[in-house]
Amino acid sequence: MTAPQPLQGLRVVEFTHMVMGPTCGMVLADLGAEVIKVEPIEGEGTRRLLGAGAGFFPMFNRNKKSIGVDLKQPEGAEVARRLAASADVVAQNFKPGALKKFGLDYNSLNVANPRLIYVSHQGFLPGPYEHRTALDEVVQMMGGLAYMTGRPGDPLRAGTSVNDIMGGLFGAIGALGALIQRGISGRGMEVQSALYENNVFLMGQHMLQYAMTGQHPNPMPARDNPWAVYDVFTVKDGEQIFLAAVSDAQFATMCDALGFADLKADPLLQTNNDRVRLRPQLLATLRERLAHRPAAELAAVFEAAGLPFAPIRRPEDLLDDPHLLATGGLSDITLPDGDRAGETVKTTLFPITMAGERLGVRLQPPPFGAHTTALLQGLGYADEQIDQFRQQAVVA
Repeated sequence: MTAPQPLQGLRVVEFTHMVMGPTCGMVLADLGAEVIKVEPIEGEGTRRLLGAGAGFFPMFNRNKKSIGVDLKQPEGAEVARRLAASADVVAQNFKPGALKKFGLDYNSLNVANPRLIYVSHQGFLPGPYEHRTALDEVVQMMGGLAYMTGRPGDPLRAGTSVNDIMGGLFGAIGALGALIQRGISGRGMEVQSALYENNVFLMGQHMLQYAMTGQHPNPMPARDNPWAVYDVFTVKDGEQIFLAAVSDAQFATMCDALGFADLKADPLLQTNNDRVRLRPQLLATLRERLAHRPAAELAAVFEAAGLPFAPIRRPEDLLDDPHLLATGGLSDITLPDGDRAGETVKTTLFPITMAGERLGVRLQPPPFGAHTTALLQGLGYADEQIDQFRQQAVVA
């Protein structure tokens, strides 16, 4: 790999599961850190998920090492503590206090290593709600996102794990900030990231919309749109395409490109606000005129004119996206689990470049316990002790 690895030499130990905590570890791993995933003795549960959860493990656990440890056995808890003591960063996303009984909470680990950065991913930051069990869907419902996404009276969760993923991103951002501070002060700190607060952050624009206007924001399907041409159109053969013109210049360009000289000249449609006031009538006219034109033709017209447009795609369509393929936005990984274990598929990479390079896959999503022996040897355990641990199911 030629991409920079700014976190090379940094050791991260994560006690994580599902999406939020693993996302934090994935970001740090993609940036070059050695990330060690401590899994329960039976393996992390997302390895066995079906349906919408089937992609969780291979998506969020690339570039990591795996060790299986039974924390409920004293010897296993000691292995985990020794591993954490060797880390620069520990990340976890269990309920508050869940790791304290194993001596793996921040206060316990900080005694042995004041330079440690400890990233806690939680449902809620400390406060009245912190005892609640949170899921992405829970905080979307109580945090306004489902209300804004669904039609009026029909709250709907977003189509991906937005709070889990962004909560992990914010955890990683906090870890990076703490690392810079540690370079100045020599001391680590605890960083906390939470699903609910992440969701509220996403809702900030709508909260301020209410503060500015005094009017309750309508859900997105019924929102008071600030632009007249900003919608999905059903065209020839039932295909759909999103088309937009968000300025007076873009509206004029669109009319020229589509041959709608009458709309361009209409005195009632000269400014954006004029068009917004007549939006239902304008959209009805556009839908009628575009209904018999192919989506590909409209896409070509809008692209040539420099206008916003988007085909309506399914997730699997992105695997063949020419832009992603040409720019290295997808990378091959080997599936570690399930009926397709060992097969090569494509995954999405962290959406940044550094020095013009994408941050790629250095380590495949690890088979369960693939690095147990090497990691224990690195902690000073003799081979005989490691064998005994395996016989006692302390490690896997």
